Amino acid sequence: MPNVLAFVSYVVVTSFTPGPNNIMSMSNASRFGLRRSLGFTFGVCAGFFLVMGVTTTFTVALYRAIPTIKPVMTVIGATYILWLAWKTVTSSPHDENTASQHSFLAGMLLQFLNPKAILYGITVSSTFIVPYYHSTVTYVGFAAALALVSLASTTSWALFGSVFQRYMAENYRAVNIVMGALLVYCAVSLFL
Repeated sequence: MPNVLAFVSYVVVTSFTPGPNNIMSMSNASRFGLRRSLGFTFGVCAGFFLVMGVTTTFTVALYRAIPTIKPVMTVIGATYILWLAWKTVTSSPHDENTASQHSFLAGMLLQFLNPKAILYGITVSSTFIVPYYHSTVTYVGFAAALALVSLASTTSWALFGSVFQRYMAENYRAVNIVMGALLVYCAVSLFL
């Protein structure tokens, strides 16, 4: 059984911190309104579900082909999480993607071009899912649950739009440090 606190911390921090999905959701909602931007957020959810399926399948294949890959994947996952922590702590509120695409297809296709989503999928599946679970139904369940978390995060960013953006701009250092510290905890806990 994986460390549930580390898993939940990693999922929440990674899903709710600024990234292409969240920034574009917020930008689209502020430009087109919440209702017109929902297609994009549902597209992100669908695309993220597909990316989780692909990355989990890839991870399972690696584990079967190379049984000793778990320690290597754990180090890679921890390294990526530490890199995310660094990027989170050093980011500023002005690191925005201002693209205005707001369709379902744009949201879905973004996931296949979004390195954060792909690396997140590989990290979460290789670190928290595949080493502990071995059922296809369980993998699909995790993919669906993580896609719903992505829907919650993109919808939150869209809902709060300018209010959330202002808060982040005013308090971005403190917020970034807390988020970065949670990510460091996730990385360290992989070895405990």
